[in-house]
Amino acid sequence: MTNPTCAVVLIGNELLSGRTEDANMNHIARRMADIGVRFLECRVIPDDKDVIVATLRELKEKYTYVFTTGGIGPTHDDITVECVAHLFQVPVERNAATVKAFEAYYKERMNEGVLKMADFPKGAELIANSLSIAPGFRFENVYCMAGVPKIMRVMLEGIIPSLRKGSEVFSKSVDVYAGESVISAEFERVQKQFSDVEMGSYPFAFEGKGCTSLVLRSDNTASLQQAYQNVISFLGHLGVEYQ
Repeated sequence: MTNPTCAVVLIGNELLSGRTEDANMNHIARRMADIGVRFLECRVIPDDKDVIVATLRELKEKYTYVFTTGGIGPTHDDITVECVAHLFQVPVERNAATVKAFEAYYKERMNEGVLKMADFPKGAELIANSLSIAPGFRFENVYCMAGVPKIMRVMLEGIIPSLRKGSEVFSKSVDVYAGESVISAEFERVQKQFSDVEMGSYPFAFEGKGCTSLVLRSDNTASLQQAYQNVISFLGHLGVEYQ
């Protein structure tokens, strides 16, 4: 597959401590699948400048897009802006238009924490936020969004029209009423025959019995259909139930 690729970086000590449960990765994965962008990696990292900079430096070279969530709020540990500026060796500057929008929105609630959310790496493109006004931003192929799920989703929808789309990825699946060990050898044989089809097996339980869900994905519909037929064929030969 030659579709564009992406990685997601979830930033925040609260995620690593277990105090906050992430709700962003799955949504991003689903939306990227919708537009043919291959989601290949996700990392969860602390609010640590060295770690953030090193992670973004590595991933921006590996993938078409890098999406971050978290670390762009008003508190002292929100350091994503500072880290991205350091990575790209540009200063942090206050955006006058954002300050003006904040003044109109926050009025008497305006404070230094709010103003901090108007600071961005010089040259960054802002990502609109229709829910709470405070923007995200993009620098080259690094897109920095809020950690709050409902705000992140609004930002992501604003980003998507500008992303390079890939071929639509199609999928087929079959639930097998047998454990992975029963079908693994034959499933691997089919995988080796179709390098352009991604194939995965995922165990689940049904009425106390070990079962397996087989999922095939590809942007090549002919290969996908043939691989699927081969899977159905070997399941028949093995004499296992499936649907």
